[in-house]
Amino acid sequence: MDRLSAAARLMIVSDLDHTMVDHHDAENLSLLRFNALWEAHYRRDSLLVFSTGRSPTLYKQLRKEKPMLTPDITIMSVGTEITYGDAMVPDNGWVEVLNQKWDKKIVTEEASRFPELKLQSETEQRPHKVSFYVDKDKAQTVTQKLSEIFKNRGLDVKIIYSGGMDLDILPQGAGKGQALAYLLRKFKSEGKVPTNTLVCGDSGNDAELFSIPEVYGVMVSNAQEELLQWHAANAKNNPKITHATERCAAGIIQAIGHFKLGPSTSPRDIKDESDGEVKSIDLGHEVVKLYLFYERWRRAEIDNSEIYLSSLKANCCPSGFCVPPSGGEISLAEAINQFRKCYGDKQGKQFRVRRGHVQLSPSS
Repeated sequence: MDRLSAAARLMIVSDLDHTMVDHHDAENLSLLRFNALWEAHYRRDSLLVFSTGRSPTLYKQLRKEKPMLTPDITIMSVGTEITYGDAMVPDNGWVEVLNQKWDKKIVTEEASRFPELKLQSETEQRPHKVSFYVDKDKAQTVTQKLSEIFKNRGLDVKIIYSGGMDLDILPQGAGKGQALAYLLRKFKSEGKVPTNTLVCGDSGNDAELFSIPEVYGVMVSNAQEELLQWHAANAKNNPKITHATERCAAGIIQAIGHFKLGPSTSPRDIKDESDGEVKSIDLGHEVVKLYLFYERWRRAEIDNSEIYLSSLKANCCPSGFCVPPSGGEISLAEAINQFRKCYGDKQGKQFRVRRGHVQLSPSS
């Protein structure tokens, strides 16, 4: 929340599985395209928020498996947990909100009486979330019966069915949309409401995100039937919500362009730098270009030419340095010299540069 001194130019709030992350994309190209776009054009003055149904345990597991950026804010467990930064500092104010009319013991006790419900793993049972699996054809009946029981017990709960199998029971004040609304209120109290907010999702537990009046929304092309049905019933005439024709992160990029929220051409999509959108030097953009050059150099997707290397070195600030995986520091110029040794060594292989650690002086 404190990284930016002023209101964010753009805040992207995205679900992860099958929205930001495409599990059918073996090389993670759409995710890497988004990462390059974000680092080149948005990191400096915008906010990235991941909003996932995953628990902290499964979220951290996904971060090990996929080349995901570190978000400014993480909303987990279907909107019941909010944390900040890489250290994932919890928002205690949100915890107090969710404690109202919530009793996890009673929720678990009553729901466990239904043989149709199968309790999910222990990692998915959170302080303000009880999660089950249920067959699609039984979900509606079970949900209606549970709602009546909890009402009679004096609890104010919300039941969310998503993914064709997941049934989550939360406090009424919880959910991805409610968590986002809470964040927007916090930003407003600080005088830092983002200029534009784009929410992104694919399943039923993302529907609440699209209900926030002041946001733009994108349902990725692979959105599930439950979300499309919600949209048809509740927001089909809302011009601020679009159904992308591209899958996952590629659909998010498409929506940025559709709503004209900022640059929407990823550096990964630019083969000829003269076609790029950037007309002035920007540190983030230059760092992304350097790493993309390194990837293409090792894959032999560009010519083995000294002209390229000389041009790269000419653009390097003398104080710039690189931290290689082995540790230590070497100058950017020396790092570029070492490129000669590895030209084409990854040709024909699934080699992609995910993330790098480059530091440049502010005056470069």
